[in-house]
Amino acid sequence: MPAPQKKLIFCTAGVLSLACALGTAAAVGTQLWVRGTTLCTTGALLVNATGPELHKFIGEIHYGLFSGQRVRQCGLGGRPFQFSFFPDLLKIIPASIHVSVILFCTVLIIFALVGAGFFMFNAFGSPYETLHGPVGLYLWSFIACSCGCLIMILFSSEVKIHHLSEKIANFKEGTFTFKTHSEQFANSFWTILVCSLVHFLNALLIRFAGFEFPFSKSKDSGRITGAVDLMY
Repeated sequence: MPAPQKKLIFCTAGVLSLACALGTAAAVGTQLWVRGTTLCTTGALLVNATGPELHKFIGEIHYGLFSGQRVRQCGLGGRPFQFSFFPDLLKIIPASIHVSVILFCTVLIIFALVGAGFFMFNAFGSPYETLHGPVGLYLWSFIACSCGCLIMILFSSEVKIHHLSEKIANFKEGTFTFKTHSEQFANSFWTILVCSLVHFLNALLIRFAGFEFPFSKSKDSGRITGAVDLMY
């Protein structure tokens, strides 16, 4: 591939990596990872609420990795509550999984920035044929993509398997019991998915630029090895 086209591909990949780093950093600081509603089962059972009356006992909840807000509905109007994961909720949530999600988000941001820098270096500089060159670009893209996948897997398990929304809704509730009524992942979670796909796309762009995948043997090298064997 001609040098101008390679430069354009590397610049494009570098801009995409930088955008992913900024997008992930913005996603980490928001409260838009999960949106849902919670049902006050205690209040609904007391008045035997059904149909339209049941809406008086359904409150809203949304949260991110550090904080969130829920509206407590028990038939007497909504009461909003702000909550923070650190240190309030650490005793009732799977703290190891939650901290791992934050750590992998940090690693994703770091390697996305590293990848953006090396893409630009390959576009305008003369890289070495080691981690500075295509091998490094494949490595940074693979690590960033893997971190994004781990973030989604861990956070999904925390929300769905460990019932994170329900634990938050029942935090410091002595009389009333709440259950998750509806729950869906919000914008910040899907931002991580998009970033993972972008890093996978960057790996394909490197291959499209004419660089072989690491550890793949070309046909020419096989022919050379065969010729050497014939000599001996």
